[in-house]
Amino acid sequence: MQIDLNADAGESFGAWKLGNDEALFDFISTVNVACGFHAGDPLTIQKTLELAKQKSVAVGAHPGYPDLVGFGRRVLAATPEQVYADVLYQLSALAGFAKVVGLPLRHVKAHGALANESWKNVETAHAIAKATQDFDANLPLMVLPKTLLEVEAHKLNMPVVLEAFPERAYLKNAQLAPRSIKNSSIHDPAEAARRAVMMVKEKRIEALGGGWVDFDVQSLCIHGDNPHAVEIAKEIREALEAEGITVQTFSKP
Repeated sequence: MQIDLNADAGESFGAWKLGNDEALFDFISTVNVACGFHAGDPLTIQKTLELAKQKSVAVGAHPGYPDLVGFGRRVLAATPEQVYADVLYQLSALAGFAKVVGLPLRHVKAHGALANESWKNVETAHAIAKATQDFDANLPLMVLPKTLLEVEAHKLNMPVVLEAFPERAYLKNAQLAPRSIKNSSIHDPAEAARRAVMMVKEKRIEALGGGWVDFDVQSLCIHGDNPHAVEIAKEIREALEAEGITVQTFSKP
């Protein structure tokens, strides 16, 4: 049994620092690199990719809304054409840096509000999927199960990698609980590790308010901006390996 362990990274900007990527990369197998719209800048992108190569961590693109002030967690009024162009722009920028560093892009994963909107807005979902397909039809989209983004990706016959979040709570409809809801984020490393093992071995997790959410995923995500991200990643990896679960980058679908 195996699972990919991914994290968002490269989310600093200029003199403003967020996360501890160097320590975090010791425990994950895949990284989603901010492309400069919701976070990141050219030098941060370059250094993040160099670190990923040094630590033998696979790399994917993490495009978001052009919202540095709001960290990409605010829904912007954008037409499908704008979403398409913004995603294509970000993939192209990151791919350019990755080529110089000598790393292939392994996947695309939308960030924050852009991802949230793609789960429920078919036009946004299609724009993200189409931009990714036009950039590279073999590049998988990393998505939450049972969302419109997964549906649109399948309609375009695109490869998909399904993921779950052991340090985020779920609603009964299989959606992530909004951050505004109490207990929507898990900060206890031991609890996150327990949830991670359950997600892999039992293919389910408890929902807020009771009940269960069932899924079969290929990757687990840790938010790099979580103040306990490194401790959570370490605890999750150790718990998975203690259960005989190998942590390694997903194979392309």
